[in-house]
Amino acid sequence: MDFNVKKLASDAGVFFTRAVQFTGEKFGQVEKTELDAHFENLLSRADSTKNWTEKIFRQTEVLLQPNPIDHTGARIEEFLYEKLDRTVPSRPNNGELLGHYMQDAAKDFGPGTPYGSTLIKVGDCERRLGGAQREFLQTSAISFLAPLRNFLEGDWRTISKERRLLENRRLDLDSSKARLKKAKLAESKAAAVPDFQETRPRNYVLSASASALWSEEVDKAAHELRVAQTEFDRQAEVTRLLLEGISSTHVNHLRCLHEFVEAQTAYYKQCYLHMQDLQKELAGVSMPGFLLFPNAFAGNPGLSMASGGSSPQGNATLPQDAASAVETDTLKIEEVQAPATGTRKAKVLYDYDAADTSELSLLADELITVYTVPGMDSDWLVGERGNQKGRVPVTYLELLS
Repeated sequence: MDFNVKKLASDAGVFFTRAVQFTGEKFGQVEKTELDAHFENLLSRADSTKNWTEKIFRQTEVLLQPNPIDHTGARIEEFLYEKLDRTVPSRPNNGELLGHYMQDAAKDFGPGTPYGSTLIKVGDCERRLGGAQREFLQTSAISFLAPLRNFLEGDWRTISKERRLLENRRLDLDSSKARLKKAKLAESKAAAVPDFQETRPRNYVLSASASALWSEEVDKAAHELRVAQTEFDRQAEVTRLLLEGISSTHVNHLRCLHEFVEAQTAYYKQCYLHMQDLQKELAGVSMPGFLLFPNAFAGNPGLSMASGGSSPQGNATLPQDAASAVETDTLKIEEVQAPATGTRKAKVLYDYDAADTSELSLLADELITVYTVPGMDSDWLVGERGNQKGRVPVTYLELLS
Protein backbone atom coordinates (compact mmCIF):
# COMPACT_ATOMS: atom_id res chain seq x y z
CA MET A 1 0.00 0.00 0.00
CA ASP A 2 1.43 3.36 -1.10
CA PHE A 3 1.42 5.65 1.89
CA ASN A 4 2.46 9.22 1.00
CA VAL A 5 3.41 10.96 4.24
CA LYS A 6 4.03 14.31 2.55
CA LYS A 7 0.61 14.35 0.91
CA LEU A 8 -1.02 13.38 4.18
CA ALA A 9 0.78 16.16 6.01
CA SER A 10 -0.13 18.66 3.27
CA ASP A 11 -3.82 17.67 3.38
CA ALA A 12 -3.80 17.92 7.16
CA GLY A 13 -2.28 21.40 6.94
CA VAL A 14 -4.90 22.55 4.43
CA PHE A 15 -7.69 21.12 6.58
CA PHE A 16 -6.34 22.88 9.67
CA THR A 17 -6.01 26.19 7.82
CA ARG A 18 -9.61 25.95 6.59
CA ALA A 19 -10.83 25.05 10.06
CA VAL A 20 -9.07 28.09 11.56
CA GLN A 21 -10.54 30.36 8.87
CA PHE A 22 -14.05 28.90 9.32
CA THR A 23 -13.90 29.27 13.12
CA GLY A 24 -12.65 32.83 12.83
CA GLU A 25 -15.56 33.72 10.52
CA LYS A 26 -18.07 32.29 12.95
CA PHE A 27 -16.71 34.46 15.74
CA GLY A 28 -16.39 37.51 13.49
CA GLN A 29 -12.64 37.73 13.94
CA VAL A 30 -11.60 37.46 10.29
CA GLU A 31 -12.91 38.78 7.00
CA LYS A 32 -15.05 36.68 4.68
CA THR A 33 -15.42 36.96 0.92
CA GLU A 34 -19.07 37.59 0.12
CA LEU A 35 -20.70 36.28 -3.05
CA ASP A 36 -22.57 38.69 -5.31
CA ALA A 37 -26.35 39.09 -4.93
CA HIS A 38 -27.14 37.22 -8.17
CA PHE A 39 -25.10 34.24 -7.04
CA GLU A 40 -26.83 34.24 -3.64
CA ASN A 41 -30.22 34.28 -5.38
CA LEU A 42 -29.18 31.30 -7.48
CA LEU A 43 -28.14 29.42 -4.34
CA SER A 44 -31.40 30.23 -2.59
CA ARG A 45 -33.44 29.18 -5.62
CA ALA A 46 -31.52 25.90 -5.89
CA ASP A 47 -32.06 25.09 -2.21
CA SER A 48 -35.76 25.85 -2.49
CA THR A 49 -36.05 23.67 -5.61
CA LYS A 50 -34.32 20.78 -3.87
CA ASN A 51 -36.43 21.02 -0.71
CA TRP A 52 -39.80 21.23 -2.47
CA THR A 53 -38.89 18.59 -5.05
CA GLU A 54 -37.98 16.21 -2.24
CA LYS A 55 -41.27 16.87 -0.41
CA ILE A 56 -43.34 16.46 -3.59
CA PHE A 57 -41.48 13.27 -4.46
CA ARG A 58 -41.99 11.72 -1.01
CA GLN A 59 -45.67 12.68 -0.82
CA THR A 60 -46.34 11.40 -4.33
CA GLU A 61 -44.85 8.07 -3.27
CA VAL A 62 -47.20 8.06 -0.28
CA LEU A 63 -50.14 8.87 -2.57
CA LEU A 64 -49.32 6.05 -4.95
CA GLN A 65 -48.40 3.56 -2.20
CA PRO A 66 -50.21 4.63 1.00
CA ASN A 67 -48.87 1.86 3.28
CA PRO A 68 -45.14 1.39 2.60
CA ILE A 69 -44.73 -0.73 5.76
CA ASP A 70 -47.09 -3.34 4.33
CA HIS A 71 -44.91 -3.55 1.21
CA THR A 72 -41.50 -3.77 2.90
CA GLY A 73 -40.98 -7.37 1.79
CA ALA A 74 -41.99 -6.53 -1.76
CA ARG A 75 -39.58 -3.60 -1.88
CA ILE A 76 -36.70 -5.76 -0.65
CA GLU A 77 -37.53 -8.30 -3.34
CA GLU A 78 -37.64 -5.57 -5.99
CA PHE A 79 -34.27 -4.27 -4.77
CA LEU A 80 -32.70 -7.74 -5.05
CA TYR A 81 -34.11 -8.30 -8.54
CA GLU A 82 -32.83 -4.88 -9.59
CA LYS A 83 -29.32 -5.65 -8.34
CA LEU A 84 -29.40 -9.01 -10.15
CA ASP A 85 -30.59 -7.32 -13.39
CA ARG A 86 -33.68 -9.49 -13.47
CA THR A 87 -37.32 -8.60 -14.15
CA VAL A 88 -39.46 -8.23 -11.04
CA PRO A 89 -42.32 -10.76 -11.14
CA SER A 90 -45.78 -9.24 -11.46
CA ARG A 91 -47.97 -9.54 -8.38
CA PRO A 92 -51.67 -8.63 -8.00
CA ASN A 93 -52.48 -5.36 -6.24
CA ASN A 94 -55.16 -4.89 -3.60
CA GLY A 95 -57.98 -4.28 -6.09
CA GLU A 96 -57.12 -7.36 -8.12
CA LEU A 97 -56.86 -9.47 -4.97
CA LEU A 98 -60.26 -8.26 -3.82
CA GLY A 99 -61.73 -9.16 -7.21
CA HIS A 100 -60.24 -12.66 -7.03
CA TYR A 101 -61.59 -13.19 -3.52
CA MET A 102 -65.08 -12.08 -4.55
CA GLN A 103 -65.15 -14.38 -7.55
CA ASP A 104 -63.84 -17.31 -5.51
CA ALA A 105 -66.52 -16.62 -2.90
CA ALA A 106 -69.16 -16.57 -5.66
CA LYS A 107 -68.09 -20.04 -6.74
CA ASP A 108 -68.47 -21.24 -3.16
CA PHE A 109 -71.85 -19.60 -2.57
CA GLY A 110 -73.16 -20.54 -6.00
CA PRO A 111 -72.96 -18.33 -9.07
CA GLY A 112 -76.68 -18.84 -9.68
CA THR A 113 -77.71 -17.17 -6.41
CA PRO A 114 -78.37 -13.41 -6.30
CA TYR A 115 -75.45 -12.90 -3.91
CA GLY A 116 -73.11 -15.09 -5.92
CA SER A 117 -73.97 -13.52 -9.26
CA THR A 118 -73.49 -10.05 -7.78
CA LEU A 119 -70.12 -11.05 -6.32
CA ILE A 120 -69.01 -12.17 -9.78
CA LYS A 121 -69.97 -8.83 -11.33
CA VAL A 122 -68.45 -6.72 -8.56
CA GLY A 123 -65.33 -8.90 -8.45
CA ASP A 124 -64.80 -8.46 -12.19
CA CYS A 125 -65.16 -4.71 -11.78
CA GLU A 126 -62.66 -4.66 -8.91
CA ARG A 127 -60.17 -6.56 -11.04
CA ARG A 128 -60.56 -4.01 -13.83
CA LEU A 129 -60.12 -1.18 -11.31
CA GLY A 130 -56.97 -2.89 -10.04
CA GLY A 131 -55.66 -3.14 -13.58
CA ALA A 132 -56.35 0.56 -14.15
CA GLN A 133 -54.53 1.37 -10.92
CA ARG A 134 -51.54 -0.73 -11.97
CA GLU A 135 -51.32 1.13 -15.27
CA PHE A 136 -51.63 4.48 -13.49
CA LEU A 137 -48.86 3.62 -11.03
CA GLN A 138 -46.54 2.51 -13.82
CA THR A 139 -47.21 5.62 -15.87
CA SER A 140 -46.75 7.94 -12.89
CA ALA A 141 -43.52 6.23 -11.82
CA ILE A 142 -42.02 6.62 -15.30
CA SER A 143 -43.31 10.06 -16.29
CA PHE A 144 -43.26 11.88 -12.92
CA LEU A 145 -41.39 10.13 -10.12
CA ALA A 146 -38.38 9.06 -12.20
CA PRO A 147 -37.45 12.63 -13.34
CA LEU A 148 -37.77 13.94 -9.78
CA ARG A 149 -35.61 11.10 -8.47
CA ASN A 150 -33.03 11.70 -11.20
CA PHE A 151 -32.77 15.33 -10.17
CA LEU A 152 -32.36 14.54 -6.47
CA GLU A 153 -29.91 11.68 -6.98
CA GLY A 154 -28.07 13.09 -10.00
CA ASP A 155 -28.14 16.81 -10.68
CA TRP A 156 -28.49 17.86 -7.06
CA ARG A 157 -25.60 15.69 -5.90
CA THR A 158 -23.40 17.28 -8.56
CA ILE A 159 -24.49 20.76 -7.49
CA SER A 160 -23.86 19.94 -3.82
CA LYS A 161 -20.40 18.58 -4.61
CA GLU A 162 -19.42 21.69 -6.56
CA ARG A 163 -20.83 23.97 -3.84
CA ARG A 164 -18.71 22.23 -1.20
CA LEU A 165 -15.69 22.62 -3.45
CA LEU A 166 -16.51 26.31 -3.94
CA GLU A 167 -16.74 26.78 -0.17
CA ASN A 168 -13.30 25.18 0.26
CA ARG A 169 -11.87 27.45 -2.43
CA ARG A 170 -13.36 30.46 -0.67
CA LEU A 171 -11.84 29.41 2.66
CA ASP A 172 -8.46 29.01 0.93
CA LEU A 173 -8.84 32.45 -0.66
CA ASP A 174 -9.73 34.19 2.60
CA SER A 175 -6.96 32.34 4.40
CA SER A 176 -4.48 33.54 1.76
CA LYS A 177 -5.74 37.10 2.17
CA ALA A 178 -5.25 36.91 5.92
CA ARG A 179 -1.74 35.45 5.49
CA LEU A 180 -0.72 38.22 3.08
CA LYS A 181 -2.10 40.86 5.42
CA LYS A 182 -0.09 39.49 8.34
CA ALA A 183 3.06 39.24 6.23
CA LYS A 184 2.76 42.87 5.09
CA LEU A 185 2.21 44.03 8.66
CA ALA A 186 5.30 42.14 9.86
CA GLU A 187 7.34 43.49 6.94
CA SER A 188 6.41 47.08 7.77
CA LYS A 189 7.45 46.56 11.37
CA ALA A 190 10.77 45.01 10.32
CA ALA A 191 11.48 47.89 7.93
CA ALA A 192 10.85 50.55 10.57
CA VAL A 193 13.80 52.72 11.82
CA PRO A 194 15.61 50.84 14.63
CA ASP A 195 15.77 52.40 18.04
CA PHE A 196 18.96 53.27 19.90
CA GLN A 197 19.46 49.69 21.11
CA GLU A 198 19.80 48.56 17.46
CA THR A 199 22.60 50.98 16.59
CA ARG A 200 25.22 48.29 16.96
CA PRO A 201 26.34 46.62 13.70
CA ARG A 202 25.07 43.20 14.79
CA ASN A 203 21.53 44.51 15.30
CA TYR A 204 21.64 46.24 11.92
CA VAL A 205 22.47 42.95 10.28
CA LEU A 206 19.67 41.12 12.10
CA SER A 207 17.13 43.81 11.25
CA ALA A 208 18.07 43.78 7.58
CA SER A 209 17.93 39.99 7.51
CA ALA A 210 14.44 39.97 9.12
CA SER A 211 13.22 42.59 6.64
CA ALA A 212 14.48 40.46 3.73
CA LEU A 213 12.78 37.36 5.13
CA TRP A 214 9.45 39.13 5.51
CA SER A 215 9.72 40.56 2.01
CA GLU A 216 10.18 37.03 0.72
CA GLU A 217 7.18 35.90 2.80
CA VAL A 218 5.05 38.73 1.35
CA ASP A 219 5.96 37.67 -2.20
CA LYS A 220 5.12 34.05 -1.43
CA ALA A 221 1.79 35.00 0.19
CA ALA A 222 0.91 37.25 -2.77
CA HIS A 223 1.61 34.39 -5.20
CA GLU A 224 -0.58 32.01 -3.14
CA LEU A 225 -3.33 34.63 -3.10
CA ARG A 226 -3.27 34.94 -6.90
CA VAL A 227 -3.47 31.16 -7.28
CA ALA A 228 -6.30 30.94 -4.71
CA GLN A 229 -8.19 33.76 -6.44
CA THR A 230 -7.87 32.04 -9.82
CA GLU A 231 -9.11 28.72 -8.47
CA PHE A 232 -11.98 30.41 -6.65
CA ASP A 233 -13.09 32.30 -9.76
CA ARG A 234 -12.94 29.14 -11.87
CA GLN A 235 -14.96 27.14 -9.33
CA ALA A 236 -17.47 29.97 -8.92
CA GLU A 237 -18.09 29.96 -12.68
CA VAL A 238 -18.60 26.18 -12.74
CA THR A 239 -21.03 26.38 -9.83
CA ARG A 240 -22.85 29.33 -11.39
CA LEU A 241 -23.48 27.39 -14.60
CA LEU A 242 -24.90 24.45 -12.64
CA LEU A 243 -27.15 26.72 -10.60
CA GLU A 244 -28.45 28.48 -13.69
CA GLY A 245 -29.42 25.02 -14.99
CA ILE A 246 -32.17 24.95 -12.34
CA SER A 247 -34.34 26.88 -14.80
CA SER A 248 -34.13 23.95 -17.23
CA THR A 249 -35.00 21.64 -14.35
CA HIS A 250 -38.16 23.64 -13.68
CA VAL A 251 -39.18 23.37 -17.34
CA ASN A 252 -38.61 19.61 -17.31
CA HIS A 253 -40.55 19.16 -14.08
CA LEU A 254 -43.39 21.28 -15.48
CA ARG A 255 -43.69 18.92 -18.45
CA CYS A 256 -43.63 15.92 -16.12
CA LEU A 257 -46.33 17.50 -13.97
CA HIS A 258 -48.59 17.87 -17.00
CA GLU A 259 -48.05 14.19 -17.83
CA PHE A 260 -48.88 13.23 -14.24
CA VAL A 261 -52.15 15.18 -14.41
CA GLU A 262 -53.01 13.50 -17.71
CA ALA A 263 -52.33 10.08 -16.16
CA GLN A 264 -54.53 10.91 -13.16
CA THR A 265 -57.32 12.16 -15.41
CA ALA A 266 -57.24 9.01 -17.53
CA TYR A 267 -57.15 6.81 -14.43
CA TYR A 268 -60.12 8.41 -12.67
CA LYS A 269 -62.09 8.55 -15.91
CA GLN A 270 -61.49 4.86 -16.48
CA CYS A 271 -62.52 4.06 -12.90
CA TYR A 272 -65.68 6.14 -13.33
CA LEU A 273 -66.60 4.27 -16.50
CA HIS A 274 -66.00 0.90 -14.85
CA MET A 275 -68.24 1.86 -11.93
CA GLN A 276 -70.86 3.23 -14.29
CA ASP A 277 -70.94 -0.07 -16.17
CA LEU A 278 -71.15 -1.98 -12.89
CA GLN A 279 -74.04 0.15 -11.68
CA LYS A 280 -75.94 -0.53 -14.87
CA GLU A 281 -75.34 -4.27 -14.50
CA LEU A 282 -76.65 -4.18 -10.94
CA ALA A 283 -79.64 -1.96 -11.71
CA GLY A 284 -82.00 -4.91 -11.90
CA VAL A 285 -80.59 -6.85 -8.96
CA SER A 286 -82.85 -6.62 -5.92
CA MET A 287 -83.88 -8.46 -2.78
CA PRO A 288 -87.54 -9.15 -1.96
CA GLY A 289 -89.16 -5.95 -0.74
CA PHE A 290 -85.98 -3.86 -1.10
CA LEU A 291 -84.58 -2.05 -4.10
CA LEU A 292 -80.82 -1.87 -3.98
CA PHE A 293 -78.01 0.36 -5.15
CA PRO A 294 -79.11 4.00 -4.91
CA ASN A 295 -77.28 6.40 -7.15
CA ALA A 296 -74.54 7.90 -5.01
CA PHE A 297 -74.16 10.82 -7.41
CA ALA A 298 -77.78 11.87 -7.45
CA GLY A 299 -77.12 14.73 -5.05
CA ASN A 300 -74.87 16.30 -7.69
CA PRO A 301 -76.67 16.78 -11.03
CA GLY A 302 -73.34 17.43 -12.74
CA LEU A 303 -72.19 13.90 -11.91
CA SER A 304 -75.47 12.07 -12.41
CA MET A 305 -75.42 9.19 -14.85
CA ALA A 306 -77.85 9.22 -17.73
CA SER A 307 -80.39 6.48 -18.25
CA GLY A 308 -79.11 5.63 -21.71
CA GLY A 309 -76.06 3.43 -22.35
CA SER A 310 -72.59 4.81 -22.82
CA SER A 311 -69.54 3.28 -24.39
CA PRO A 312 -66.39 2.49 -22.37
CA GLN A 313 -64.59 5.09 -24.46
CA GLY A 314 -66.36 7.81 -22.48
CA ASN A 315 -68.94 9.13 -24.95
CA ALA A 316 -70.93 12.07 -23.66
CA THR A 317 -74.00 11.04 -21.63
CA LEU A 318 -77.33 12.81 -21.68
CA PRO A 319 -77.70 15.18 -18.71
CA GLN A 320 -80.44 14.39 -16.21
CA ASP A 321 -82.39 17.54 -17.01
CA ALA A 322 -82.38 16.69 -20.74
CA ALA A 323 -83.44 13.09 -20.05
CA SER A 324 -86.29 14.34 -17.90
CA ALA A 325 -87.38 16.70 -20.67
CA VAL A 326 -87.47 13.83 -23.17
CA GLU A 327 -89.68 11.77 -20.89
CA THR A 328 -92.06 14.62 -20.06
CA ASP A 329 -92.56 15.22 -23.80
CA THR A 330 -94.08 11.76 -24.11
CA LEU A 331 -95.64 11.51 -20.64
CA LYS A 332 -97.38 14.43 -18.91
CA ILE A 333 -97.28 13.66 -15.21
CA GLU A 334 -100.25 15.85 -14.36
CA GLU A 335 -102.50 13.74 -16.59
CA VAL A 336 -101.51 10.45 -14.93
CA GLN A 337 -104.21 8.89 -12.76
CA ALA A 338 -103.56 6.37 -10.02
CA PRO A 339 -104.71 2.87 -11.00
CA ALA A 340 -107.47 1.18 -9.07
CA THR A 341 -105.11 -1.60 -8.08
CA GLY A 342 -101.32 -1.96 -8.01
CA THR A 343 -100.42 0.98 -5.77
CA ARG A 344 -97.85 0.33 -3.04
CA LYS A 345 -96.44 2.10 -0.03
CA ALA A 346 -92.74 2.92 -0.10
CA LYS A 347 -90.30 4.29 2.44
CA VAL A 348 -87.88 6.96 1.22
CA LEU A 349 -84.26 5.99 1.90
CA TYR A 350 -82.49 9.22 0.89
CA ASP A 351 -83.30 12.88 0.38
CA TYR A 352 -83.92 13.76 -3.26
CA ASP A 353 -84.31 17.17 -4.88
CA ALA A 354 -86.58 17.27 -7.92
CA ALA A 355 -84.74 18.24 -11.10
CA ASP A 356 -87.87 19.68 -12.75
CA THR A 357 -91.61 20.08 -12.22
CA SER A 358 -92.34 16.53 -13.37
CA GLU A 359 -90.44 15.06 -10.39
CA LEU A 360 -91.36 14.85 -6.72
CA SER A 361 -88.87 15.91 -4.05
CA LEU A 362 -88.33 13.36 -1.29
CA LEU A 363 -87.30 13.42 2.35
CA ALA A 364 -85.59 10.47 4.00
CA ASP A 365 -87.83 8.16 6.10
CA GLU A 366 -91.13 9.55 4.80
CA LEU A 367 -93.83 7.25 3.40
CA ILE A 368 -95.37 7.81 -0.05
CA THR A 369 -97.62 5.95 -2.44
CA VAL A 370 -96.03 4.70 -5.65
CA TYR A 371 -97.24 2.97 -8.80
CA THR A 372 -96.16 2.36 -12.37
CA VAL A 373 -97.69 3.61 -15.59
CA PRO A 374 -97.19 2.36 -19.15
CA GLY A 375 -94.47 4.07 -21.12
CA MET A 376 -92.42 5.16 -18.08
CA ASP A 377 -88.77 4.21 -17.73
CA SER A 378 -88.21 1.25 -15.40
CA ASP A 379 -85.88 3.35 -13.23
CA TRP A 380 -88.77 5.64 -12.26
CA LEU A 381 -92.15 5.36 -10.53
CA VAL A 382 -94.99 7.81 -10.01
CA GLY A 383 -95.12 8.95 -6.38
CA GLU A 384 -97.92 10.68 -4.51
CA ARG A 385 -97.84 12.57 -1.23
CA GLY A 386 -101.22 14.09 -0.44
CA ASN A 387 -102.14 16.23 -3.43
CA GLN A 388 -98.53 16.31 -4.71
CA LYS A 389 -97.57 14.00 -7.53
CA GLY A 390 -94.41 13.42 -9.57
CA ARG A 391 -91.83 10.99 -10.84
CA VAL A 392 -89.50 9.46 -8.24
CA PRO A 393 -86.35 7.31 -8.75
CA VAL A 394 -86.86 3.71 -7.64
CA THR A 395 -83.35 3.51 -6.23
CA TYR A 396 -84.35 5.88 -3.46
CA LEU A 397 -87.23 3.73 -2.24
CA GLU A 398 -87.86 0.68 -0.12
CA LEU A 399 -91.13 -0.95 -1.11
CA LEU A 400 -93.20 -1.92 1.90
CA SER A 401 -96.37 -3.44 0.46
